[in-house]
Amino acid sequence: MDQIYELLAITLGAILANNFIFSQFLGCCPFLGVSKKVDTAVGMGIAVTFVMGLASAVCYVVNEFVLTRFGLEYMQTVAFILVIAALVQFIEMFLQKSMPSLYTALGVYLPLITTNCAVLGVVLLNVQNNYNFISSIVYGITGGVGFLVAIVLFASIRERLVFADYPKCWDGFPIALVTAGLMALAFMGFSGLKVW
Repeated sequence: MDQIYELLAITLGAILANNFIFSQFLGCCPFLGVSKKVDTAVGMGIAVTFVMGLASAVCYVVNEFVLTRFGLEYMQTVAFILVIAALVQFIEMFLQKSMPSLYTALGVYLPLITTNCAVLGVVLLNVQNNYNFISSIVYGITGGVGFLVAIVLFASIRERLVFADYPKCWDGFPIALVTAGLMALAFMGFSGLKVW
């Protein structure tokens, strides 16, 4: 029963209270770049969620059975970056073959998942928090879901901002940053959330 409560706390924390975008400020590059249309935001969010979950599982195994066993903990960051790069390359080839429209819509932002600090952050936080295999996967997937929620909400607001009346000097990136800041303030309300 304690394991279920721990997984629930990890889930709610990763999606709401410790959202990678609004609380930890990780993954802001694709967040700001891909969030102009909801369709591409959903595609990017799903791809990041998939990569975060898969990277959490693979990096846990690499850390437990290779790096820790041979005393190579100092190589964690390099090893995790290589694992993430390989996973993103696999996903890029898969999307190019099976979903060419999504592949084209994501464009240059798909390879940016490799350097997305949220993906690297989730695997490093898994190690730092001493999560077991199941907790690592849950944290990876729900961290990706939190990223998906943030990017889709932001994209839907940005689509509506086209029709908004605001000063001309705020056009484009400035209004996006103000909107992201206001959303981060709104998500700060979840920081006092108690699970039980």
